[in-house]
Amino acid sequence: MDTNELELKVKKVYSHKFKNISRRVVNALKRAEIDLNELNVNDIKAVTTTLVEVETKSLQNEVENLLAQKENIERALEKKADELQEAKYKIFHVLEEDVKPNEDVQIALHHIKLQSIDLYDMLSEMVESAIVTSLEKEQDGDIDESLKEVIKEITFEAIKEGSLNTIRVRKILSTILASAIEIAEATPTKANAILRLTLKGMRAGLMKSIDRFKQRVAYMPIEAKHILIEDYDTIIEDLNQTDTLFSQIILTQASESSQLLRKMLIEINKEMRYDLEELVNISKETADVIRSRFSNFAKGAVKKADVAMKSPKAKEAKRIGVQAMEAARIVLGSAMKSAKGAMEKREK
Repeated sequence: MDTNELELKVKKVYSHKFKNISRRVVNALKRAEIDLNELNVNDIKAVTTTLVEVETKSLQNEVENLLAQKENIERALEKKADELQEAKYKIFHVLEEDVKPNEDVQIALHHIKLQSIDLYDMLSEMVESAIVTSLEKEQDGDIDESLKEVIKEITFEAIKEGSLNTIRVRKILSTILASAIEIAEATPTKANAILRLTLKGMRAGLMKSIDRFKQRVAYMPIEAKHILIEDYDTIIEDLNQTDTLFSQIILTQASESSQLLRKMLIEINKEMRYDLEELVNISKETADVIRSRFSNFAKGAVKKADVAMKSPKAKEAKRIGVQAMEAARIVLGSAMKSAKGAMEKREK
C-alpha cells in the first residue's frame, strides 16, 4: 500500500463520534487495518501526519482565524497610536505657537511635551535638530555646552518609561549616536565636539534613567513589583554590564563610520572609560536594591516555574527530552554493534 492510500484510508475511517482522542486514534488504525510495526518510516510519517491533520483541523482553522484577527488588531492599534501621537503634537503646537506663552511657560511646556509624547519613533529627528540648532548658536567657534544637557534630557525621556532591558536601551542609544555621527560627518571641523558632547549627554541620561528606576523599585508597592521585575535575572545581569554596553555601542558605531570619525570615537571611548565609573556605581546600587527588595519575589517565581513544569505541556516536553536521549542511545548502540561486527569480519 502506497503512502497516498494510507492517508486516504485514515481520513475515510477517522471519526469524531468517540469522546476522547485515544479512542478516535485507536479506532481509526483498527478500521484502516494499519499496524505501525509493519510500516517503514515514510509510511509512519504519512499516517501520523494524517491523524494530526484530521484531529486538529477545526482547531487549526480557529488558530488561523485568530491570527487574522490579531493582524487586523495590530494594524488598527498602530494606526490609532499614530493618530494619538499626532493629536498630542497638535495640542502642544497650539499651546506653543497660538497661545503665545512667555519664556518660562514655553520651557515648562517643552518638558511636559517630552514627558507626554512617545519619543521612540522620532529620536533621530530630535537629535539632529538639537545638534543643528547648537551649531547655529555656537559662540567663539565653540559648540554650546547646552548640547550635552539636551542630549541628556532626550536620552532620559526616551528610556525612562519603558523596560530597562539591554535590547531597548541599546537601540535608543545607538539611534542617538548614529544621528550625531551623521551630522559630524557633514561638519568635520566640529565633529569631535559634537561626538564628545553627545556621548557625555547619553551617559548622563542613561545614569539618570537608571537612578529613576532605582527610586521606583525602592518605593514600589509590593503588589506592583511584577510590572518591573518580569525577568529578575536578566535585569540584574544587564545592570552589571552597563559600562560594557555603553562602550560596545560606541565601538559598533565607530566601525560603521568614516576613518576620521572612527578614530575620534575610539579615542573618546578610551577617555570616557574612567568617567564610566559613576555609571557602574549607580547600576550596581540599583541591582543591589532589586536584590534586597525582590529576592523573595524571585523565589516565588521559581515556585511558579515549578508549578508550570507540572503542566501537560511541560510533561510532554520532558517526555520528548527523555525519548530523544533514548533514541540517541539506541542509534549509538546500533552503530557500535555495526562497527564491532565490521572489525570482527576484518579480523577473520
